[in-house]
Amino acid sequence: MASFQRITIAGAGSIGGYVGGCLALAGRPVTFLLRPRLRDVLAADGLRVTDYEGWDRTLPPDRLSLETDPAAALAGADLVLVTVKSGATAEMAALVAAHAPPGAVVASLQNGVGNAEILRQALPSRRVVAGMVPFNVVQLPGGRFHRGTEGAMLVEAGIPGLLETLRVDGLPVGEHPDMPAVLWGKLLVNLNNALNALSGLPLVQQLGDRRWRRILAAQQSEALAALKRARIKPARLGKVVPGLLPHILRLPDPLFRRVAKAMLTIDPQARSSMWEDLSQGRKTEIDYLQGAVVALAERHGLDAPTNRRVLALVKQAEAAGKGSPGLGPEAL
Repeated sequence: MASFQRITIAGAGSIGGYVGGCLALAGRPVTFLLRPRLRDVLAADGLRVTDYEGWDRTLPPDRLSLETDPAAALAGADLVLVTVKSGATAEMAALVAAHAPPGAVVASLQNGVGNAEILRQALPSRRVVAGMVPFNVVQLPGGRFHRGTEGAMLVEAGIPGLLETLRVDGLPVGEHPDMPAVLWGKLLVNLNNALNALSGLPLVQQLGDRRWRRILAAQQSEALAALKRARIKPARLGKVVPGLLPHILRLPDPLFRRVAKAMLTIDPQARSSMWEDLSQGRKTEIDYLQGAVVALAERHGLDAPTNRRVLALVKQAEAAGKGSPGLGPEAL
């Protein structure tokens, strides 16, 4: 039996909708803190979770607890899953501090490497844990949250009942003793988010093109050099150690398809969350991905020119407000 009696999804977007939907389908008591627009969609259509393997389940509206008021959503919560974009972490931390019970456990399920620390600084009396979501989720019309890639969530070890609560159908979860290393390992993979957003291509098509992979490899090489200088060892999250990723990405297409078959186990239409942000006219997380690499490199006397170039191009696309610019690899 799950140990947590009321779970709040703090910022129900793509990841929050999928994670919260899986938990609610399993009978967990979940409240979604969300924007009015999404509240109206889910109140009318229900919440549907699907994945690339054909899993497809729907929660009708009468089984959903939907709140746009932070005070109502957070009151009584004993587990708060923070799923907002990195730029909104401090704002959400203030809401949790104001409205969640003092004993609530707060878990960050966000991209980037610094969100758990932001939450800890704002919530010094609460237990804050870092988490990592490896898979891609796209929000589709009609209240549908579609998981397009594989992978198991990881959370910081040592919280009684947390794994038991989170481990449900559609949501594989494990523990890890070194979450900072995990988050840096995930960031290396997330450096492709921006390339996918700039290209506008489905992930499987973009990653299948060696020209795009060579740009991703250059970004990762810059990040690995900065991490080495900073004496940070990123965690191995799959079958490949982080240091080998750039070498595999640079392989010719036929050999890459053989060696990295798991990397291409992707829904044919899946795209990155950053592509979705540009499409919706939202601010992206580029400052917390490529921006984090550039900042780390600068602190240690290094340059990261490929990451800087990608950062600048995404900023331009944000400012233009026209969605993905549909760039080719030669533009980078």
